[in-house]
Formats: sequence, structure tokens, C-alpha cells
Amino acid sequence: MRTQLEKAEKIVIKVGTNTLTHENGKMNLKSMELLVREIAELTNKGKKVILVTSGAVGVGLGKLNINRKPKNLIERQILSAVGQCELMHIYSKLFSEYSITVGQILLTRDVTENPVKAENAYNSFKGLLNMGIVPIVNENDAISTDQLAIVDSFGDNDTLSAMVAKLIGADLLIILSNIDGLYNKDPNENSDAHIIDIVTDIDDKIESYASDLISSLGRGGMKTKLSAAKTCLENNIKMAIINGNNMKNISSLLDGENIGTLFTRK
Repeated sequence: MRTQLEKAEKIVIKVGTNTLTHENGKMNLKSMELLVREIAELTNKGKKVILVTSGAVGVGLGKLNINRKPKNLIERQILSAVGQCELMHIYSKLFSEYSITVGQILLTRDVTENPVKAENAYNSFKGLLNMGIVPIVNENDAISTDQLAIVDSFGDNDTLSAMVAKLIGADLLIILSNIDGLYNKDPNENSDAHIIDIVTDIDDKIESYASDLISSLGRGGMKTKLSAAKTCLENNIKMAIINGNNMKNISSLLDGENIGTLFTRK
């Protein structure tokens, strides 16, 4: 099953807040540089890559020297507006070193739920990819509403990345996490926990493996990743959860190595 991954032509890569930023919210430039290098290598091989990035709020915290999570929705929207500008500036600069142009796409949930908006979004992605431009996607936090109160928000970019993969008909979604994959137990509390290699069906047993842990700056946990995996499996899209602390895991995964957890139909 893993050897088939090298054939993936249209790939969505999702990177989370904890991978992009340090604990204080400052940008982890080294991590971003390595990520961009991996994507550049994929595009040089003829792959079409879409990057779904978190981190706008975290970067906004660092930019404004705030050392805590946002207290309310308005504060989150302000931090996102500030952080998104900084985030795209860095991405644009890093990709330009490989002569790659990037295009920003900010989405809200109604885009994927409205057929007309979905078609327009699809055409935007298609146009960018056909021109050799790397689309960089984030949720439009500056106008999205609270994930717990209103349905406008994707709630986390794991869900967003799966929606993008579905929208564009991707072959593979790669979620870069701060852990090595899906464990059968919480690895922070159980020394005998081990990674689940391949998942072909998300049943009650697999659901029970999901942890309620949520990252300090992000909004996602393993449950949201399993939800994303369900969307992918339902649409015959392969999905992998790998550790983003080593960006070379991306190329290793596509080379068929036993990296992370792979979700795929039988």
C-alpha cells in the first residue's frame, strides 16, 4: 500500500501551529525553511502541491508580544489578521528562493457547502496549479466565528485540509503533526504505546485511540485528524499523519518508507 504513494500527483500538505511556531508563539523559521524545501522538491518532480497552513494566530501572538492564548473571538480575529500577513510574507520569501510563486487562499466553511462558491474555489485552485503556483490555504479566522458556537468555522485546519483535498480531488493528504502518528494509547502517559501502521476503516476501536489532548496554540487533536481521515476515506483519498518535526518525513513517506500512520482503502 505504501509503495503506491509515490504515484500521488496532487498532494495536500497540512502543517500545524506547533510545527510552525515556538512555544512563545514566535515563528520557527528553520522548520518553515525545511518545509518549503520539501515542497520545492516535490514541485520539481512534477507534483502539484497545496499547502494548508495553520499558525496565523500563533504568529500574531509573537508579533504583538502576547504570551497567552486569545481570550475571546475578537482578540483571535485581530491576532489572525496580523499573523496572516506575517505568515504569507515569510512563505513568499522562502519559496522565491526556489523561483516558486505562491498564492494565498483564505476559506470559510460556506465555500465548500455552497456549490457555486465551491466551483469558484476549485477553479482558483486549478488555475494556480496549472500555472505552477503553490496555493497556500488557511481558514479566514479574521471573519470566521467561534468554532464552538457557530458552524461557520472549520474548527481546525485538519478539517480544512480534508475539505480542500476533497474539493480538488487530491490523491493524498499529508498531515504534519507533533507526534509520530496514531497511537493505540496516549504516548505521553503510556510507555508501551505503539503507532498504528495502516488504517483501512475508522471503527469504534480506532476512534477509542483518539486523544482529547489539544495543542497549546492550535485547536486540533487526534479526534479532528480522525474526522479528516473519514472524509478522505469516503472520497478515496489517502491520508497520512506523520511527525512534522522532521520535514524529511515527507519525502520518506512518498518513497514508501514506514513513516507515521497511513489511512487508505483496502
